[in-house]
Amino acid sequence: MKMWSGRFETAVEASFDRWQRSFPYDRRLLAYEIASSKAHAEALAQAGVLSGQELSAVIGALGRILSEGVPADTDATIEDVHHFVERGVVEQAGDVGMKLHTGRSRNELIATDLRLYTRDSIDHVHVRTSALIEALVEKAEAAGMAAMPAYTHAQRAEPVLAAHWLLAYAEMFLRDIDRLQSCRERLNECPLGSGAVAGTVVPVDRQAVARKLGFDGPTANSMDATSDRDFAIEFVQHASLLAGHLSRLAEDLILFSSNEYGFVHLPDAYCTGSSAMPQKKNPDALELLRAHAGRVLGNAVALATTVKALPLAYNKDLQETQMPLFDTVGRTLAVLDVATGCLRSLDIDVPRMRIAATRGGMNAFAAAAFLARRGVPFRKAHELIGRAVQLSLSKKCELEELSTEDLGRCEIDVPLDQFRSALSLDAVLALHDVEGGTAPARVAAAIANVRERLESMQEPVGGRS
Repeated sequence: MKMWSGRFETAVEASFDRWQRSFPYDRRLLAYEIASSKAHAEALAQAGVLSGQELSAVIGALGRILSEGVPADTDATIEDVHHFVERGVVEQAGDVGMKLHTGRSRNELIATDLRLYTRDSIDHVHVRTSALIEALVEKAEAAGMAAMPAYTHAQRAEPVLAAHWLLAYAEMFLRDIDRLQSCRERLNECPLGSGAVAGTVVPVDRQAVARKLGFDGPTANSMDATSDRDFAIEFVQHASLLAGHLSRLAEDLILFSSNEYGFVHLPDAYCTGSSAMPQKKNPDALELLRAHAGRVLGNAVALATTVKALPLAYNKDLQETQMPLFDTVGRTLAVLDVATGCLRSLDIDVPRMRIAATRGGMNAFAAAAFLARRGVPFRKAHELIGRAVQLSLSKKCELEELSTEDLGRCEIDVPLDQFRSALSLDAVLALHDVEGGTAPARVAAAIANVRERLESMQEPVGGRS
């Protein structure tokens, strides 16, 4: 029997009934549905709707349903997870189970279940992202003084420490955690007691119900509580940023592991071969990280589009917001695990990186800065060093290999030994001695700072379950 069949004279058309069921996917919310139902049952007992004996029967039935878990979806008469639980309580506790739905609606139940699910999912993502950041920091520490080219416009720009490059991603992922924690704070309000649209008709203690479920308090407006999914949209949008950062990291590693760069060597465990070309080692794990970012972004668009024009309050359209949320959670946790595992087994080719960081005029900016420190206006210094770069290209040598006569041809009048000293790799790296720069001492401080911030972030309660 449907939970709403009394008003209807004929049964729902079979194909429509199968199509509109949500139990095949909302069954994953069983633990949250049980928790919400227990909290509601206790509130009903406090309000005098259930006796102590009836409450015990209902709570016992709910506990057994949870321990038995969700069976295979073979019963097409079960409409959703709410129907499954309520029917199970009636089967196990008898007619008293019919009292459980007193003063409540599926509209508030699904809103509550999804908030609980999203809250736990944020905690799980927090833990996984923290592990990824830890892997980045460990790899940065291991890289030590290894230098590499930094790129702008996909062209070699200036040398940086490899640790500096790795920490750039650590900063992105720290912001991702911060955004998700902010989302968690906003969603942590309890819709139970909102009824279908106007609020429950039973004088339940909403504050007590909220505390029971770990919420900060009850929602302030019943229409808003039952009809909005901004918490899910916000989570998925933040997850799409996280996925985008993972995609960028994957792209760097794909490029840097190619023969053309050769800066890193990917672990075999996260690569595959070619069915046709025996020599190939394909970065499939990283390529899939890029692709999954598109799927998560698509979920964010789907969610926002679904709710953009819904009138207040609840509409069946909201059922279609569940799968994008579920899909995003599953994908995000999976890609974080893959990225972390791949990164931990990554080998950095320090000699290859160093060669790339000391070739092709990578110290040209340092040369211009050297002239500027000697009183030459920077715009003029830029022009003079540009001439020197052109000359070094024609001579097929590096800037520091130019002679005194060569520098004179470019109107650069400086002691050759000082010029060459200023263009050494160590000097070029040390030149960027500002907070956030790539000077070795600054990078060492940045590693310590990332560790401190990571440790200061409160460990999520449910993240390791």
